[in-house]
Amino acid sequence: MSRLNRKVIFDNRVHKFKRIILVMGTPCVGKTSVSSQLATELNALHIDLGELATREKLSSGVDKTRGTLIADRAKLSRRVREIATCQGINRDIVVDGHYATDVVSARDVTRVFVLRRHPEELKQLMETCGFRGRKLWENLASEILDVCLHDAIKAVGLGKVCEIDVTGRKIDEVVNEIIAILNEKKSCTVGMIDWLGKLERENRLDEFLKEI
Repeated sequence: MSRLNRKVIFDNRVHKFKRIILVMGTPCVGKTSVSSQLATELNALHIDLGELATREKLSSGVDKTRGTLIADRAKLSRRVREIATCQGINRDIVVDGHYATDVVSARDVTRVFVLRRHPEELKQLMETCGFRGRKLWENLASEILDVCLHDAIKAVGLGKVCEIDVTGRKIDEVVNEIIAILNEKKSCTVGMIDWLGKLERENRLDEFLKEI
């Protein structure tokens, strides 16, 4: 079976899921906090891919360089499908994780919200969470170079992806914006955030992009 075919397939006609919403972004942008509150507001099923992979040992090994588990995305796909099928009847599903589009099939996704955070604020949060060395600089580079955004668009198409700038904002504000977009009371936008250009104009790029 190909990697693509291993992705979880949800049949909305059979299981009556209202919407399948993915929340993505680099570490420390606030994916899980936003997803948790969003799920509460929508009375939705919340699936945290990182927590699920750790709790149920759905990993294929350890990345010794970065000191992190390597999620087994095929196993996660199957497990997410089991959980959603058992509990997700007539409910929205909120899936959070930076590789969420590798776990849920593009055809079943309602929206992908990519959370963005200014690199200066993101660096402070990462350091508070213990990010150091390679792990810190790689993730900062990922945010500056729009990696999660590009991955999301490549996976599900431009029309389903929305960028949300969470810099300096409370969780309530971010969740309310997402709900407004889902309810078509606010436009979904992509391409308004350009950390690379902003840092270049401020001559600060070297502060955040380091040789690894």
